[in-house]
Amino acid sequence: MQRGALLDAARSLLSEGGTEALTFPALAERTGLARSSVYEYFRSRAAVVEELCAVDFPVWAAEVENAMQGAETPEAKIEAYVRRQLDLVGDRRHRAVVAISASELDAGAREKIRAAHGGLIAMIVEALGDLGHAQPRLAAMLMQGSVDAAVRRIELGVAEEPGVIADTVVAMVLRGVRG
Repeated sequence: MQRGALLDAARSLLSEGGTEALTFPALAERTGLARSSVYEYFRSRAAVVEELCAVDFPVWAAEVENAMQGAETPEAKIEAYVRRQLDLVGDRRHRAVVAISASELDAGAREKIRAAHGGLIAMIVEALGDLGHAQPRLAAMLMQGSVDAAVRRIELGVAEEPGVIADTVVAMVLRGVRG
């Protein structure tokens, strides 16, 4: 239960203040634990980040995959892949993953994040192949780059509404993968 409370506190801290806010004193304060108790569960900030990725990223990816399963055509799968990720921008788990991705982590944590992202990208490769794309894996990685840029734009709270950003990236991606 304490580990779960610490992870929930870490999500909140990351969501509210980015990686700078994720400190052991802040985790202790949020959970009512002594700072030394936090170290009993996690040896470092990177360990907290790794555990958040291990717990949250699969849930987030499953939501994207579920949205894609409801789509019948490759184009509809691509659109579901993009839109579901953008719909999740306000979710605390997603905010934590975005904050984690932007942080300075050790090599082990970065590799775990890369592997998790690779699983997300792998979901869309088949749809791109079904469209006849010559290099579906490369197209999937570039498409994810567009999604990541849209996520950052939404997170910034810029002038455009999130729906306008989503419509624009979906149109751009669909035109690009067909060409």
